[in-house]
Amino acid sequence: MIKAILWDFGGVLTSSPFEAFARYESERGLPENFVRTINSTNPDTNAWARFERSEVTLDEFDTLFEAESAALGHPVSGKDIVRLLGGDIRPNMVNALKICREKYICTCLTNNVAAGKGPGMTRDAAAQADVQKVMGLFGEVIESSKIGLRKPDPRIYEYACGQMGVKPEEVVYLDDLGINLKPAAAMGMTTIKVVSEAQALRDLSAASGLSFS
Repeated sequence: MIKAILWDFGGVLTSSPFEAFARYESERGLPENFVRTINSTNPDTNAWARFERSEVTLDEFDTLFEAESAALGHPVSGKDIVRLLGGDIRPNMVNALKICREKYICTCLTNNVAAGKGPGMTRDAAAQADVQKVMGLFGEVIESSKIGLRKPDPRIYEYACGQMGVKPEEVVYLDDLGINLKPAAAMGMTTIKVVSEAQALRDLSAASGLSFS
């Protein structure tokens, strides 16, 4: 029986930062998916992973990321990439969250960085206020930059289950990255890969037994 729903933030409750990465690459004549290639190279120890665990500062991340991207053929400013992280709120997903929280424990589990203002990271004041309203709907927000663990490390899912007081098989977990879903599924969670808003709502309705229309 499902007792809790675990929500990623960027790419689930907001539009995906990968859309912004793609625009950045196009504008600067970079290879397609170049930013994602940097982030997936040595994914547990690279600059991005260390930044999401708060092991390096923003300035240190900027230097490390530029060196890693240069090694792949195109130097890119890490600070430029951090500025691209804030997406647009998806109202229909927020509505689904409001409905789900009436029946289920709802927790946000997000990989983020210690830059900008909280889970929304590099947003302006108005956008950040909207993010905070969404974050206020959760019973708890678990941030990689605050606990020193990041997805897809299995320990962060164990931590989340402990915080919610549930077993993995009692959890539905939504994320836009398959690499983050794989260890959660192996633990017994029901996982939903968010490809689009409409698809995610259909899958969440089927898993939760709730209607979002």
